Amino acid sequence: MRTATLSFLFLLIISATLFAQADKSATAIRKVMDDQAAAWNKGDLDAFMSIGYWRSDKLTFVSGTKITRGWQQTLDNYKKGYDSRSKMGVLTFSDLEITMLGKNAAVVLGNWSLAREKDNPNGKFTLTFRKFKEGWRIIMDLTSYFRAMVAILTIRLLSLAF
Repeated sequence: MRTATLSFLFLLIISATLFAQADKSATAIRKVMDDQAAAWNKGDLDAFMSIGYWRSDKLTFVSGTKITRGWQQTLDNYKKGYDSRSKMGVLTFSDLEITMLGKNAAVVLGNWSLAREKDNPNGKFTLTFRKFKEGWRIIMDLTSYFRAMVAILTIRLLSLAF
């Protein structure tokens, strides 16, 4: 009986430790994303990238039909597409779902939105995070744009009608 009780207590302690570690990792990932949004909202794309993305030629960013590889190319694309504060707007992330894949990897699902003077582009993302010695970084970003999806669906529906 004593062995069974000790085994149960040991498993309980291990489980509590694993849950605490997962919660700590999820909190750290949320902080990365909060810090990224703050950098974006200050107009600092270099900080946005440095805070959140893996500085590697193996970083992968997928948006629409385009695949970009590499940290520098991803930064260059951001700078080309968001070359003014009015284009950048105010970035918010919402409805984050963080799933730990292990102690050094996680997947984050969520929504992004830009509040701009003339429009409010928004969409969904799936981010793969990996823990490095410098902290949690995005190694793969799959981002969709809601307006783009609506346009594609409308074109497809119209083509079926004729």
